[in-house]
Amino acid sequence: MKKMRFISLGVILLSSLLISNAISAQEISEYQRQYQYNVKPYSSVIKIDGVLDEAIWANSEVAQNFIKKYPNDIGAPKRNTEVRMTYDKDNLYFAFKVYDSGTHIISGLKRDGGHDGNDCVGIILDPLNKKTNGFFFIVNALNVQSEDQLNNSFEDKLSMSWNSKWFSATKDYGNFWIAEIMIPLKSIRYDPKQIQWGINFLRVDAKNNEYSTWAKIPTNFHSYDLGHTGLLNWTTNGAPVTSKNIIFLPYVNGNSSEDKENGKSLSTSTSTGFDAKLALNASLNLDLTVNPDFSQVEVDEQVTNLTRFNIFLPEKRNFFLENSDLFSNFGIPPIRPFYSRTIGLDKDGNKIPILFGARLSGNIDPSTRIGVMDMQTGKQGSYSPENFSAFTIQRSVLKRSNIKAYFLNRENYISEADAKKNPLDKYGRNAGLTFEYANTEGTFSAWADYHQAFKETVVDQDKYVQVGFMSEKKNWSFVSLVGNVGKNYYTDMGFVQMINNYDAVRDTTIRLGFSNTFNQVAYKILPATGPLGKLQFRVEDFATFHPDNSLNESDAKFSIQTDFKNASFANMSVSNTSLNLLYPISFTNGTPLPAGYYQFNQFETMYTSDVRKPFGIIGMITLGQFYNGSVQGASVGVSWKSQPHLKLSLRAEINKIELPKPYGNNDLILLSPKVEWNFNTSLFWTTFMQYNTQQNNININSRLQYRFKPMSDFFLVYTDNYFTDPIFKNKNRAIIFKFSYWFNL
Repeated sequence: MKKMRFISLGVILLSSLLISNAISAQEISEYQRQYQYNVKPYSSVIKIDGVLDEAIWANSEVAQNFIKKYPNDIGAPKRNTEVRMTYDKDNLYFAFKVYDSGTHIISGLKRDGGHDGNDCVGIILDPLNKKTNGFFFIVNALNVQSEDQLNNSFEDKLSMSWNSKWFSATKDYGNFWIAEIMIPLKSIRYDPKQIQWGINFLRVDAKNNEYSTWAKIPTNFHSYDLGHTGLLNWTTNGAPVTSKNIIFLPYVNGNSSEDKENGKSLSTSTSTGFDAKLALNASLNLDLTVNPDFSQVEVDEQVTNLTRFNIFLPEKRNFFLENSDLFSNFGIPPIRPFYSRTIGLDKDGNKIPILFGARLSGNIDPSTRIGVMDMQTGKQGSYSPENFSAFTIQRSVLKRSNIKAYFLNRENYISEADAKKNPLDKYGRNAGLTFEYANTEGTFSAWADYHQAFKETVVDQDKYVQVGFMSEKKNWSFVSLVGNVGKNYYTDMGFVQMINNYDAVRDTTIRLGFSNTFNQVAYKILPATGPLGKLQFRVEDFATFHPDNSLNESDAKFSIQTDFKNASFANMSVSNTSLNLLYPISFTNGTPLPAGYYQFNQFETMYTSDVRKPFGIIGMITLGQFYNGSVQGASVGVSWKSQPHLKLSLRAEINKIELPKPYGNNDLILLSPKVEWNFNTSLFWTTFMQYNTQQNNININSRLQYRFKPMSDFFLVYTDNYFTDPIFKNKNRAIIFKFSYWFNL
């Protein structure tokens, strides 16, 4: 039976890809024809210094007349922007002339800070002009760089995790500033035969809270949207062919640690390892890692959890973030077949050693993108070695739609005796197929998913299927989806939030399948005058149902959101929760709440002040019912910054749960002060503390980073953990250094 299911899935995938060959075609839209830039080559040396004294800058075309995108698209931007471009056999060059005056608004001097809240410019490149994948380069007025890879996923969000070496310089001339940029061609993936690329330019005028772009992007899309680029026309037969790019990034790590909670005395250790990146061709990249170390990555930000289920914590390790959309964008946020935190971390977030790994990703032709990954972990105490492998393929079809498929395999090297006792632990495999449709304008999209799990002894209720659609227009947006998850849909390399139900009386977990629906309707008003930039009304409902189709839980919400033109935000919502609780649950030290039907309402309001000002505040209040009792919650975040060097912040949250006797009461407190000091664009120090009574943990983390050369770093990290009860009883502590050096070979 399993073999037949494998064959059936393979036939479906192969047929889909063969069909896609016939219907995939690249077309230049009428939209793109409105915005064209003809780039000319230059053979002399260009010095990246913010001074445009090379002859080519006076003879290049000028991309100008930018169009306002945010907070609305009414009228022209308050300040003009001009862009020029050229290239030689090795590099792309850009020159921005940004009309401005006064003190620049800069959020910080640390690399990868992004574009929001900064006076900056950006370059969006789509070398294949397929509207599916591209690159985003950003530099602010103080020459702080950020870069990321782009995709046309419905959930495309910037992580700034992709790293590449490129060069820039900025210079202020009083009533304008210059950004001069050089991007090595070998740093990006492209087809040398492609004579037309997608391209766009972004300007963020933070002082006026305005975003503008060269090619118009509707207000309902991201400012880096790949579906609304202009055309970059190569005056030759395409971009020059460059030498292969090979990057070698070795590291040395030293660690001194003490773990009193588990009875381990002070010990020291050193380790070495490396990452390597090899460009196999202009569009396909191989990443290798041996004994990777992520000690410099910030610890997770702790949150208060008032739900019945585990929460989804974001991935922060760069190796897993690069090209992560290839693997992680299957399913919906609460149901992910692939969740990279299952690799190298246990369920409590403790480190499991990764011995080595490899990832192949990129385009094998202009319409087909693949990802292959294999990671091997080592033994950690009683935790057995495991192998994690993943394969995914994405084929662009029609004009901006995709067919995607994946196969995942986790192999656990447990003993035969343990495998007989717990056959579900031996391996876990998943496969799936997704079709994502999007119209040319990007205003309508639909998708259909089929996901299959494979486990020893499991023969039924092992699927996850879903269909949905969304429409995003200037004023109206709609989202609707329906799905079903079988109780035996295991995801050893994934995350399914609602499948495990905890019984607080028996102290056990019961797996239950469920079906789910989500519906959302939103209406936006974009006032031309007045203080409001956007006013949005939204109604949504997320509901789950038991296998017998009876209600599991329904969360309905009505919200009003206001975005002010002064960069502040306010939100107000009312929600209703209907819940058919099958097993007792506890949120206090009292008697667990019994199984039964609960219905409760809550009110929430939130305000965020002008993020451009030195002093900022984020406040949220939650009031209402909670099961058969009540909850009162307050959260406030205050910050003060002396731009661009110093930022002090404090996040404080308290949730007071009051339930009738004998179910108890509970005060959940979370405090998180943080200090960030950017000495310059090379030296950074960050220290923060987290006091969390729900997790009975106080965490102190202090990190010094010195970027002594581009992409080469020295880190010094101190971390300490204590109990909140008994307060400040030490759990563990460590001091770590890490030295890494980026070689271009």
